[in-house]
Amino acid sequence: MNIFPYNTGHLQVLPLRHVETFEELTEKEIASLFVMVRRCVRLLRKVLNPDGFNIGVNIGGDVAGASIAHLHVHIVPRFRGDSGFMESVADTKVLPQTLDQVFEKLKKEARMLD
Repeated sequence: MNIFPYNTGHLQVLPLRHVETFEELTEKEIASLFVMVRRCVRLLRKVLNPDGFNIGVNIGGDVAGASIAHLHVHIVPRFRGDSGFMESVADTKVLPQTLDQVFEKLKKEARMLD
């Protein structure tokens, strides 16, 4: 889970091997990475029932907005009306559940998907 989430349930998927670019990944690593992205989307749909997703890849470390130079995929669940007054005016994100609450729900359901 992203400890500085853009939204409730924001997950990150990283390849096991530290790389900075897609070109460094093997075909098997790319397949494994996106199989895990798909699994995370299924899990988030089941647990949080979002209306959609933003899925993006950070490549290039700090230039791409990442705090570490490691290729990773963001999975951000999106909900109708998830941007409101606080986000627009106060530059603050309001999350309806704590990270720990969401983690426990995801962990419980992930075991059932195995």
